Order: sequence, then C-alpha cells, then structure tokens
Amino acid sequence: MEKIKIGIIGCGGIANGKHMPSYKNLADEAEMVAFCDIIEERAQKANVEYAAGKGKVFTDYKKLLQEDLDAVCVCTPNVSHSEITVAALNAGKHVICEKPMAINYEEAKAMLDAKAKSGKILTIGYQNRYRPEVKYLKEEAEKGTFGEIYFARAKAVRRRAVPTWGVFLDEEKQGGGPLIDIGTHSLDLTLYVMNNYRPKYAVGTVYHKLNDQTRTANAWGDWDPEKFTVEDSAFGFVVMENGATISIDSSWALNYADAGEAQTLICGTKAGADMPNDQKLRINGVNNGRQYITVPDFAAGGVDFFSGSGGIGDPATIEAKTFLDAIRGKGELVVLPEQAIVVTRILDAIYQSAKTGKPVYFD
Repeated sequence: MEKIKIGIIGCGGIANGKHMPSYKNLADEAEMVAFCDIIEERAQKANVEYAAGKGKVFTDYKKLLQEDLDAVCVCTPNVSHSEITVAALNAGKHVICEKPMAINYEEAKAMLDAKAKSGKILTIGYQNRYRPEVKYLKEEAEKGTFGEIYFARAKAVRRRAVPTWGVFLDEEKQGGGPLIDIGTHSLDLTLYVMNNYRPKYAVGTVYHKLNDQTRTANAWGDWDPEKFTVEDSAFGFVVMENGATISIDSSWALNYADAGEAQTLICGTKAGADMPNDQKLRINGVNNGRQYITVPDFAAGGVDFFSGSGGIGDPATIEAKTFLDAIRGKGELVVLPEQAIVVTRILDAIYQSAKTGKPVYFD
C-alpha cells in the first residue's frame, strides 16, 4: 500500500500534542514529508522528530502547497484556518483542519465552497466523536433509545484553566476565547448525538469578569491581564427549527466547583443521558414503571479502542486513520464539513448576539 504523503502546516502545540503523533502511529499508512511554521525552528524540530530529518521545511505555507502532497493538516491559529484550507483545496490537496472550522460563518462557507469546487476531502478535527462513550451514546440515539431529543446542554467549563501560551488570549488571532476553543467541542458532540443541524435562532452573553485578576490559582500560572483580550466565559441558548433547545456553557475560569468539558447532556421523550465527572456516561429512563440509571462499563475497551491513550486506539489516531481511509476510498468521514459549519455558525451567532443584545435568527 503506497503511503499517503502529508504536509503539516503549523508545528505548534496542537500539531505536537495530537496530529503528528497520530500520523507517526500510522507510519505504515502515511508519511509526513513537509513541515511549515512561521517559526522555522519549530518546523525543523518537527522534521527531525517525525521525518528523521528527511522532510522539507518551510516558513511559507504557499510554498509547501507546491510540493507533491496528497493531503495537508492545518494546525495554525484560528484566524488562518479558512485562508490556508481554501488554498490547500485549490491546490488539489485533501485537508484535515483543526477545530474550529473558522472564526466566523462566512470564512467557513468559503471553505465549504472550495471543497465542493475541488472535489477533495475536507474534515475538521473534532476528535471527541471517537471517544468510546460518545460512540456508544451516538449508537443508542440512532437506535431510538432516547426518543425525540428536545433539550440538550453542551458543557465546557473550567474552574481555573486558562491557557496562557501561544495566542489563546489574543482575540484577533483566535476569534474568541473558551466558546470557540472548548465550547466548540461540546456543541459539536451535542449536535452530533441529536443529529440536528437546523438552528432557528440563538441568544448569547459574553463575559470579561476575571480577565484583570491576579494571583488566580490558574492551572498554567497567572495570566497577563493586558494580553487577556478574549472572553473568560460565554453562554448561549439555541432554539432549533424543530423546537428543541440547547444551552451552551463555556468558560476557562468560572467560580464553579463542578467543572467539566467536552460533555453533553441530552433529554428525550423516552430517556436521557449525561456525562458526570465521575462517570463517562450515564443513561436514565423509566422501565416497567420504575426509574433506572445505567452506567456502561468502558474499562474493557473494544476492537477499535483500548483504555489508555497514545496508541492506535487513541481518539486522535482514530481520527487520523478515518481521514486516511476516506482519502483511499475505504471508508466514510465521521466529521463532515457540512456539520462543522453549523457549529461555527452557532458560535458566531452567540458572539453577535452578545454584542448587539438581540437574538440572531438563521436563514
């Protein structure tokens, strides 16, 4: 089997923490042959670590796209996701772009249009869909276990875990704070399980309540108040066309003892489910006139995952393999760009609503 040649654009934290190790785990199927970063030393380091120094190094992604590559992995700050993805698709490359799809709906739409014109594959890095408990929850929803899901909650709340590195605190480069960073994962999981991608309107609030504090007890050390230009918390309420409602809670720093992220809660006419911090998944309902709570056991693993991380069963590696299989025509994508754009559109609407103080209606 000929290996798929991959270029990495952006060799920072998410590339080193997720994407490049995943393709290294799949070395029999893919090889990283080109690395690009505006800081050349980062690209050089990635080349040595993941291509034994045999790949090519660039500081300009446009030059990387001129190489003989099958696909690229876009791991840059949010503000450049759309620009680079569109250029890569136009250059005839398949693309996996890290979440969020883009900083606003218009830029995400440009990505979707470029995908349609190019005929190439585009997917977005929502690796939480590959977690065993999420796969189980999705299968139960598809079986009809929950009936009609009419209320859901997307939870992405940290008590004190503001990322103080990179450009996370820079609104210009990121497009927002916790809502677009971790809220995007929880909203994606919620829409995915509900299988509902038709929002009617959204209302949102954004807060900068803790940005200027010091001695914060933050997990990664105190943040610089002058650089903290994104929100510390954002909350949204979405009404779907079928009448279902979704609440969205996102924060990097909130005085909230029951923090948790990449979680969803759903309530249907037959049953409901949530992801409490002490359990991966809990399903509740009524059976034979009695209330029940079921807690599936995920400790035993399964054929496509195991308990632990960093191996071929890691959600990030499953994501990478799904992308490679789709390129070869051996499987279907799990994260469709047509779904990811709805996530971006809702987040964009929450930010707009927070600025105007009014609901944002979708066409």
